[in-house]
Amino acid sequence: MSEQTPVFALEKIYLKDASLEVPHAPAIYLEREAPQIDVQLHTDGSAMGEDYYDVTVTVTVTAKLGDKVMFLNEVAQAGIFRIAGIPQEEIDPVLGIACPNILFPYAREVVSDMTTRAGFPPVLLNPINFEALYQQQMQQSQGASH
Repeated sequence: MSEQTPVFALEKIYLKDASLEVPHAPAIYLEREAPQIDVQLHTDGSAMGEDYYDVTVTVTVTAKLGDKVMFLNEVAQAGIFRIAGIPQEEIDPVLGIACPNILFPYAREVVSDMTTRAGFPPVLLNPINFEALYQQQMQQSQGASH
C-alpha cells in the first residue's frame, strides 16, 4: 500500500464578482463626517471534480452616515486549488482556513482599490483569523444540529 504524497497547489486566482454602489452620489461627496464601516465576510468551498476545489472569499463593505448608505462594495475573490493525498476529514479545514488565507489579501486589495477609485479614502481591511472563524462556524453548525 503506497502512501500518496499530500498535494496543495494554487491553480488559479480570479475575481469572480465585484460591485460598487454609491447610491447618493454626487451629494454624498459633500459630507465631511466619517462613515460607520461594516464588514461582512463569507467563505465558500466546493469540489470541482477529482482533486480540484473552487474556494471563494466574499467581502461586503457597507459605509453609512446615519441611515444613509455612503457606499456599498462587494468583492468575491476566488481560487481553484488542487488538493490531493489528504484525508477527507481534513479537506474542510483546508478549504475553510488555508485557502481563504491565500485569497483574502487579493480581496483586500480589490476593496481598497475600488473604494479609492470611487473617490473615497481606501478601506483597509484588518487581517482575518480564518482558523478562529472556521472554529466558530463549526460550533454554530454543531449547535444548530442538536
